Amino acid sequence: MEFKDYYRTLGIARDAKPDAIKRAYQRLARKYHPDVNREPDAEERFKDVAEAYEVLKDPERRAAYDQFGADWEAGQNFRPPPDWEAGAGFARRGHAAAGGFSDFFESLFGAAAPGRPRTGPAGVVMTGEDIHARVEVSLEDSYRGATRSLALKLPELDREGRLVTRRRRLNVRIPKGIVQGQQIRLRGQGGAGLGGAPAGDLYLDVVFAPHPWLEPVGRDVYLDLPVAPWEAALGESVTVPTLGGKVDLAIPAGAQTGTRLRLKGRGLPGTPPGDQYAVLEVRTPAADTREARAIYERMKHELAFDPRAHLVEA
Repeated sequence: MEFKDYYRTLGIARDAKPDAIKRAYQRLARKYHPDVNREPDAEERFKDVAEAYEVLKDPERRAAYDQFGADWEAGQNFRPPPDWEAGAGFARRGHAAAGGFSDFFESLFGAAAPGRPRTGPAGVVMTGEDIHARVEVSLEDSYRGATRSLALKLPELDREGRLVTRRRRLNVRIPKGIVQGQQIRLRGQGGAGLGGAPAGDLYLDVVFAPHPWLEPVGRDVYLDLPVAPWEAALGESVTVPTLGGKVDLAIPAGAQTGTRLRLKGRGLPGTPPGDQYAVLEVRTPAADTREARAIYERMKHELAFDPRAHLVEA
């Protein structure tokens, strides 16, 4: 009988990890499942995929298969050594059909391994795949929590087994205090299951929508706060916006551009909550009128101020 290269059937390397084997099987099983693929050879390829997975998912069977499979090439005839199955740890239970598995499979492992009942390929039951999608969340929704109706483009398999993108609208609860990089899990909203199995889950990867004046860093938020020269020089109390509303902020006398002032607990909710930082930016008025120029001329002559006094000439 002809050797079957199970690794080639699943399209994986011989040193593939269990997770990679499972992912390859899920992808190909969905592609060739008779319920979704009407191609003439779909059912046969589905059985080949299921057979390959039956062996490679089981460490004992995989090890036994690898004993002889390493040096074979597709197309060679296979004749297992006498009593090989027993030596490999499997007992043959006669020649009854093993749920649609090939003669090659039965020659290696028998109709069924002891204590290992299984369903044939045509009766495969498989939970739907989990799906990941990106969703933009506003800082305000994270601060307060919200429920939003979101239109998402999600991958699905059509009746012919082709991967397509469909637009779905879902009501999504945005938890209070969620931050960028976290996920929102929607149970049962992922890929459809096979054989009556439940659907997978939908994971929404959160990214923050651009905000007009706040920049999030974890649970903290940063505000570039413009101040007038006299506010920075003399010290003033100014009103600043926060996610929770406007608050008064005291600017210390002599503040400079880049001075960072903290508003404790005014960031995103959490345990502990984040803070808001106001980063000062001193802005000078334009000298675009006679009066404004006169004021600057007075400052020039009356204030002994040299902003470059600390620099040393080269």
